Amino acid sequence: MAVDAPARIAILGAGPIGLEAALYARFLGYEVMLFERGRVAEHLRRFAHVRWFSPFRLNSSPLGISALRAQDPSWECPGEEDILTAGGLVERYFEPLSETDLLAECLHLQTEVLAVGRAGLLKGNLIGQAARAEWPFRLLTRNDQGEHEFEAEIVLDTTGTFRHANHCGTGGIPASGELPAASSIEYRLPDILGAERGRYAGKHTLVLGSGYSAATNMVALRALAREASGTRVTWAVRREAPDAEDFPLRRFPQDPLVERDQLAQTANGLAKGEEEGIRFLAGANVKAIAYDRAADRFEVRFLTDTTDSKLEVDRIIANVGFRPDDRLFSELQVHLCYATGGPYNLAAALLGESSADCLAQPPLGPEVLRNPEPNFYVLGSKSYGRNPHFLVSIGLQQIRDVFAIIGDRSDLDLYATMKAGTA
Repeated sequence: MAVDAPARIAILGAGPIGLEAALYARFLGYEVMLFERGRVAEHLRRFAHVRWFSPFRLNSSPLGISALRAQDPSWECPGEEDILTAGGLVERYFEPLSETDLLAECLHLQTEVLAVGRAGLLKGNLIGQAARAEWPFRLLTRNDQGEHEFEAEIVLDTTGTFRHANHCGTGGIPASGELPAASSIEYRLPDILGAERGRYAGKHTLVLGSGYSAATNMVALRALAREASGTRVTWAVRREAPDAEDFPLRRFPQDPLVERDQLAQTANGLAKGEEEGIRFLAGANVKAIAYDRAADRFEVRFLTDTTDSKLEVDRIIANVGFRPDDRLFSELQVHLCYATGGPYNLAAALLGESSADCLAQPPLGPEVLRNPEPNFYVLGSKSYGRNPHFLVSIGLQQIRDVFAIIGDRSDLDLYATMKAGTA
């Protein structure tokens, strides 16, 4: 059943997908509340120095560009094929977008959503019934003025996963000693050649992980090692090394994302021992981490096959992936995948896809976004759970699909309409 404007939509998280979803809703006439516990695009700001693989056209929408041009005719739109840093995307697109008249009045910044439930219903009431939609959602929030409550007919959770890193230990649980040492372990993408250079120059750094984040940090540490004497790196991955050229990062034939392929090629070369001062360990599972706070130094124990080994390092960068946090909606009827932690319908569809290339994912349709809880949707990277293949362009497709459900109009596509109207 359609939920017509001006119904209230609460959107959690003012990252790329949250901002674009709020804009879409505003164009359709909905009353929007956009909550963000930090600043606009807070997580992008945390790795502002990192260049994205995908061009601007895959990280923006016709609706956003139209809104910015209408707001400020002098606004300079990046080129469709421009490759920007995360910080460049914030500065040139997402921050100005948040300041447009359509979004500025909807924003609740520095406001954390603590929990979402149904006013008057418990999780076990009206199990799987559409009648739950007759009760509004109740949101409990907190800012520097205290706690506040809001109600909405629709909730979109776009809070992402970047805040919740996976653990280093074998089996995916924390390594012995990891939890007390976690505040001294870097789980993301530090600015190794910039603001945090002094933390890594002349030090021995252990990098854990076999994905693009680990590769990005490895390439930066290689550059630092060439400039700062005494800088050493050990790169450890859980998988055993196969007899293949593209390890640990898979390469794709004629990869349209040129910078992704260049990064994979460079990182795979580092894994083969092509650089002095860099050591590579395959099949290495972290068993224990001991942190000497006084010396600011770690002792890491690995289990490789059946052999224990120890390594002393100054820094640990653990690029071991991220996971969704479902505590926010634990009182709602949301069916989650037992393998990925994402909403079940979407997770099942993704598990049926064989391609490892995020660009090769076909449209999955609106139905995969539905939950047993009426009018509650998880969008963005959080909807993919632990699956790392999410792209902003996929999130834009999700926005189109979810509003087709909300409006009960399968042909509703503001992006296509806007693009045709401004061509």
